[in-house]
Amino acid sequence: MSGHVTEVTDSSFEEEVLNSPVPIIVDFWAEWCGPCKALAPKIDQVAQNYTGKVRVVKMNVDQNQRTPAQFGIRGIPTLIAFKDGEATNQVVGDQSVDDLKSFFDGTL
Repeated sequence: MSGHVTEVTDSSFEEEVLNSPVPIIVDFWAEWCGPCKALAPKIDQVAQNYTGKVRVVKMNVDQNQRTPAQFGIRGIPTLIAFKDGEATNQVVGDQSVDDLKSFFDGTL
């Protein structure tokens, strides 16, 4: 994790994500997932430009199974944007930096 991306768990999800005062993007990932590893540095790069506007957190789907099931996560990486406690947008799979910027912009 970098300083721009932090980890959440099933037990911290409600407080950290659903009750967040700012828009938040959750990256559902797993250690063994190649596309997740490819996406991680791009997310960190884009997140730096949105500091204070959008928070980014990661959730390991192997260590936290309740929340991914609740949101119907079937493939990883999956990014879900939340605003005011509601899921507002979702993308699945590795994304380009430009696509990530558009996704972040859509979260605002």
